[in-house]
Amino acid sequence: MLDKVDISLEAGVRNMIFACGGCRPGHRLLIVHETEDDGYFDPHLAPEFARIAGELGLETQCVGVPLYREVADLDDWLIDLIEAADCTIFFARLGDQIRFRPDGASKRQIVSYALDRDMLASSFGSVTYGAFEELKHLVNRAMSAAKDVHVTCPLGTDFRGRLSNPLTAQGEVTRKRFPVSVFTPVSARDFSGRIAQAGFLTGTGSNYYHPYSRGLCDVVYVSFDANRITGFDGCPNDVAAARAQYEFVGQTLGIDTYFVHSWHVGIHPGCHYGQTAAQNLERWSGGAFGNPRLLHFHTCGAYAPGEISLNVLDPTVCLDGVALWLNGVLRPDVLEGGPELLDRYPDMKALFETPSSAAGQGPDGRLSYH
Repeated sequence: MLDKVDISLEAGVRNMIFACGGCRPGHRLLIVHETEDDGYFDPHLAPEFARIAGELGLETQCVGVPLYREVADLDDWLIDLIEAADCTIFFARLGDQIRFRPDGASKRQIVSYALDRDMLASSFGSVTYGAFEELKHLVNRAMSAAKDVHVTCPLGTDFRGRLSNPLTAQGEVTRKRFPVSVFTPVSARDFSGRIAQAGFLTGTGSNYYHPYSRGLCDVVYVSFDANRITGFDGCPNDVAAARAQYEFVGQTLGIDTYFVHSWHVGIHPGCHYGQTAAQNLERWSGGAFGNPRLLHFHTCGAYAPGEISLNVLDPTVCLDGVALWLNGVLRPDVLEGGPELLDRYPDMKALFETPSSAAGQGPDGRLSYH
């Protein structure tokens, strides 16, 4: 007999392979898992997933890949395996690293942002996949229609603008995300102002350089105008640290150091990240951004997702004066079509009534390096 954990995990597996992946019994499922043993992915996630998928009637194959410190295209042998399968799931950072890159494979691929069994078994993994696809569409539409988008936060973030082009999911990524946890990234070219970054600067999950993160004593204010960082403000040590990290990453990778590419905010209140960010910044940067309490900028590099992320806790995002996010709480009921969406999906509605507050913040309630 299945216990409650197994039942919840099965719900997450079903959601990923059937609702997201479009699989049916008899389909061939390739599971690409990471062989790196650094705590990023739960080592038991892939085999448990394969077991349950097999019990649900799929033919499963697991293959291990290392952590690639630099972005690389898929190897030919892996493309061949993907082509031979009906669907491929990545429990590996490789999937996230190449999510914006085309490849030679034509079959459906899914990048999992459920990093362990608890995340997959929770509401993050089990609430109806299509509900958040629809929510993403509503947010994209509202962002695109707004004449004024104004973003603030308790620490002093303050930027605004108006989108010159509508947001569409087409061309956003070449692989499906599971779960859907952000809307389409907004180009920074239409915005200006400042970003309040507390605690640290860290990477985006594109390349894994060293040092991947740099601590801050307090808050550094990053001013930007369209696609360009124009200055840093704060205590002298923090300003020096921020400038040093940008220069290091830009020179190491030979990229446009002070480019600001895009930003987005989390839309999935089931994204519960119970560890502090400081425990593993690489894991936090790849696992927590779907929480509505986090706004995430892609910077350093004129491409998505850039190489340095800037992260704002508890943003307020106003569209034409109406707060869609209010101090880190997403309010889908203020969207056109939002109340109807919540009524169609009672599991989503219940989740928004009890959102997770755990987004990796430290004991003082802020993002922290220690």
